Amino acid sequence: MAALASVVVAVGAATGMLTALGDDGGGGADEARPAVTRTPWPKPPPAAPSPSDSASASASVSASPPVRKASGTPSPARTARTAPSRTAGPATLLYRHPESQVLDWVRTHPDDPRRDVIASRVAGRPAAVWFADYTPATLTSRVRAVTSGGAARGRVPVVVPYAIPDRDCGGHSQGGAPDLDAYDDWIDRFAAGLGSGEVIVILEPDSVAQADCLSAGERADRFASLARAGRVMKDANPAARVYFDAGHFGWHAPARQAVWLKQAGAASPDSSDGVFSNVSNFHATADEVAHDRAVLDALGGPPGLGAVIDTSRNGNGAPSDGEWCDPAGRSIGRAPTLHTGMGRVDAYLWVKLPGESDGCRGKPGTFTPSYAYDLAR
Repeated sequence: MAALASVVVAVGAATGMLTALGDDGGGGADEARPAVTRTPWPKPPPAAPSPSDSASASASVSASPPVRKASGTPSPARTARTAPSRTAGPATLLYRHPESQVLDWVRTHPDDPRRDVIASRVAGRPAAVWFADYTPATLTSRVRAVTSGGAARGRVPVVVPYAIPDRDCGGHSQGGAPDLDAYDDWIDRFAAGLGSGEVIVILEPDSVAQADCLSAGERADRFASLARAGRVMKDANPAARVYFDAGHFGWHAPARQAVWLKQAGAASPDSSDGVFSNVSNFHATADEVAHDRAVLDALGGPPGLGAVIDTSRNGNGAPSDGEWCDPAGRSIGRAPTLHTGMGRVDAYLWVKLPGESDGCRGKPGTFTPSYAYDLAR
């Protein structure tokens, strides 16, 4: 992916508590302290990018995929389930989690001249909460802390499980579970924290679009785990909406992406509510709407499947030169909402928090006030 997302809320592995990432206490420093967990890093485009923007990666992988467990299979009742409803549930507003790097910076910099713009245009908007560390023992309680916070306020949280093995094809964002059996167990614990209220799950950014770095057998095993993950989460919380990785407008052709998405369970209402796109990227909303609708058309499945789009940094569209690392001249996009007014588009979300650097304006994944200010003003 041309600009992979970073963790909005990092998790302290030693304590298992949600930890806001803020300034290092340096007062005038322009870079917030680094995240506790390994944070994603964007990748350069492949050798033959599309005219707009593209990304991929390659890495050597094991020739012997792990033996898969026979678990997480759908029950007959789940198999017969009808398409998910697109009507709004009791909660129609998105949840802003009270712990994030930008909120921490705003609280600790009351006199910074950029504070008011950042506070109103970035910190005041709801954003996704990422779970990118592999700490199974505390995972359920940490997920529950976010979902229960949203439920208590009658709002919908957005959570991002990001621990698939061979994550980022062994690149800068490598990490995650040690193997797919461990990942399945991690997902079980993640699902146990989803509660019973509405929640949106952005399931493993890059896990489908970037799967060309895996062998055919490894892809099949990964996609089986992703389909299982969707089933497990929707079994644990029928109100959960689970979305699968559709890449973005400048990456794979919709038909190609749909083939892999179908293998990953994205066409089944037992696993999926649809697809997501543009995570941490810059492509214009109109381009993403067209891309996602084409993916959904090629995917098939029930008519209720929809799409969500990351609009956090796409206000000015993608750079013409394909720059992916904190490119200049970008802007925040449409505010997060569950009411897009667009057919088959379920939500505009801020999956990537504006101001978290791709690695050029600051350390990757850290909140950089100058970058946030440039995006927001």
